[in-house]
Amino acid sequence: MDAFLVSTAIVALAEIGDKTQLLAFILAAKFRRPWPIVAGILIATLLNHAFAAALGTWLTSLMAPQTLRWVLALSFIAMAVWTLIPDKLDEDDAKLPRFGVFGATLIAFFFAEMGDKTQIATLALAAQYQALVVVVAGTTLGMMIANVPAVLLGDRIATRMPVKLVHAIAASIFLGLGIATFSGAGAAFGL
Repeated sequence: MDAFLVSTAIVALAEIGDKTQLLAFILAAKFRRPWPIVAGILIATLLNHAFAAALGTWLTSLMAPQTLRWVLALSFIAMAVWTLIPDKLDEDDAKLPRFGVFGATLIAFFFAEMGDKTQIATLALAAQYQALVVVVAGTTLGMMIANVPAVLLGDRIATRMPVKLVHAIAASIFLGLGIATFSGAGAAFGL
C-alpha cells in the first residue's frame, strides 16, 4: 500500500505546473472536448509509465543492492532539485498531429512524458518498491489527479494553484525518499 500511496502523491504533486499539465491545458483549450482528452491522457500515461516501471524493475536486476541503493537515493534527491525548476512547454510539444482529439492527445502526451520528471520518478519508484503494477497504478492515478481538473476546469484553476508551494512539497517528499533510501529504508527490499 505504501508504494501505491507514495507513487500517487509524488506524481500528483510533481505534475502540478509540469509541461504535460501545461499540455493538458492547451489540449483542453484547443479541442474543448474533455473526455477524449482525459482518455488519451490515461492511455498515454499507462503506456509510458508501464514502460518506465518495467525499465526500473529490470535495472534492479543489473545492480548490486548497495549500488542500487545509492543510485536510487541520488535519483530521488536529483528529482527533488528538478521539481523546483519550473517547466516550460516547448513549441514541439504543443504541435499536435491530426488523429482526432483522442489520438492527438495520446500521441502528444506520450511523447511529452518521455524523459519527464514523472516518468523518471516512476522508474525510480518501481526500482525502489519492486512493485511494477502497484507503482504504475499509483503514478497513473497521480497524473490523473493533476490533469483531469486541468482539462475540465482549465483557466479557472490555473491561476489559483500555488505552484511554488506544491513543488516545494513534492521536492520535500523526493528529498525524504532520498534520505530514507540512503539510511537503508529499502533494506526490506534488499537495497
